[in-house]
Amino acid sequence: MNLPRMQLTAGEHTLLVYVARSAEERAVGLQHRRELPAHEGMLFICDRREVLSFWMKDTPLPLSIAFLHEDGTVLKIADLEPHDLEGESSEHPVRFVLEVNQGWFQERELGPGARFDGPVFLARREQELSPQRG
Repeated sequence: MNLPRMQLTAGEHTLLVYVARSAEERAVGLQHRRELPAHEGMLFICDRREVLSFWMKDTPLPLSIAFLHEDGTVLKIADLEPHDLEGESSEHPVRFVLEVNQGWFQERELGPGARFDGPVFLARREQELSPQRG
């Protein structure tokens, strides 16, 4: 798939991600990819906040997954093994999910509470900071 790309940052760390917005794009994800450059990943953007579960069917890469709050804050990180059919749950309603090479978060000492910045999170923060009109 020819997906749009976006740059995300967490402190001094930069990540270039493919953006999967449609149900079809999210379903395909990183399936069948045999390699992923160290500075790349995939950001899944869902239409609404809900408890999400991701699995690794047809994905030969070991990945790490982060479930993100609306403002880009990491809520949970988990490692996913190639072709594993057991899903990993967000446990809380989320709209944003980030997949990277397994160990990417750990190598950069990023865990729950770390925050990613990027256009989708910035727009959300600006909406939250804007005074309510009524």
